[in-house]
Amino acid sequence: EECVSRIDDFNAQDFANISWAFAKAGFPATGLFESIAIEAQPRLGEFKPQNLANTAWAFATADVPAPQLFEAIAAEAQPRLREFTAQALANTAWAFATADVPAP
Repeated sequence: EECVSRIDDFNAQDFANISWAFAKAGFPATGLFESIAIEAQPRLGEFKPQNLANTAWAFATADVPAPQLFEAIAAEAQPRLREFTAQALANTAWAFATADVPAP
């Protein structure tokens, strides 16, 4: 609840780190993930490729459906693919496959 109440103050790194941490810990935080999906989506242009990859990975790992977020991540990532490291690209592809979201 504390994270959700401060979500307006999050930057791109915060969105990626918080979602990654909760997913990695296996902590059920569906409300937090839903809030992140809504609040992060219009700000994805501020995300570095690693932030995009980590956020997609976190949602897939946490098994939280967020098709609109994944669509927005795909739209943001596609013209920037050359900026992605091989690991970030692999993690993003894995996230889309795991979340059963077709990538463009």
